[in-house]
Amino acid sequence: MPKVALTREVSASIANCELTHLSRVEIDVVVARAQHAAYERALADAGYRVERLPSSDDMPDSVFVEDIAIVADELAVITNPGAASRRAEIPLVADALGRYRPLAAIENPGTVDGGDVLRVGSKFFVGVSTRTNRDGIDQLRRLLAPRGYTVEAVVVANCLHLKSAVTAASDELLVVNPEWVPADAFDGTETIAVDPREPMAANVLRLADRLIVASAYPRTAERLAAHGFQVVAVDASELAKAEGAVTCCSLILET
Repeated sequence: MPKVALTREVSASIANCELTHLSRVEIDVVVARAQHAAYERALADAGYRVERLPSSDDMPDSVFVEDIAIVADELAVITNPGAASRRAEIPLVADALGRYRPLAAIENPGTVDGGDVLRVGSKFFVGVSTRTNRDGIDQLRRLLAPRGYTVEAVVVANCLHLKSAVTAASDELLVVNPEWVPADAFDGTETIAVDPREPMAANVLRLADRLIVASAYPRTAERLAAHGFQVVAVDASELAKAEGAVTCCSLILET
């Protein structure tokens, strides 16, 4: 089967999104949708079949589809987002993922946002944040352990999600903002620090043969290119106003 990227359209009400660390500013929906379409083209150019799910005005954050599920090889875990307003996003995402994976789910009182979940090979690092609690992490561990995965909690500070502070460029190299998460929390995996002038640059989307990065962070992109990665930059500036980043806008299935 082809590689699949699940996305979700930008809601007309995105300006009413949940915010934790940023002040609310005007978001141009037309520009946000154009940037999102360019992001989808970058996924298609990388060989992924893009499946865009619809949204509605009562789901302002729904473009950030990553938060609603965690995709492993053997199953997909439907999350229980820490912001209760986002739980209406679940059914359509679950229906779409159910075509590709058996499903499991995080249940109350556990909460997990997919943006707090970083997979590195057979390890899942999960951020303890305002959106993800330890009960949710324990549930995820019980679901994944029988499939041979380990789950480790990492405390998040000064940012929304774990993947605001660290993502995987490969199974051997992590991109880290060391001001927001300790690099030694990741079992000795090699890390590359973001340029200190680009604190939000640690969020990169790993695809089969390239990395998608936000064009706002060229210095960190240069560091990744110097490590031999094919780097594709996309403009995500409007979505960033809603505390979004490049991993947030898709669920990647290497089917």
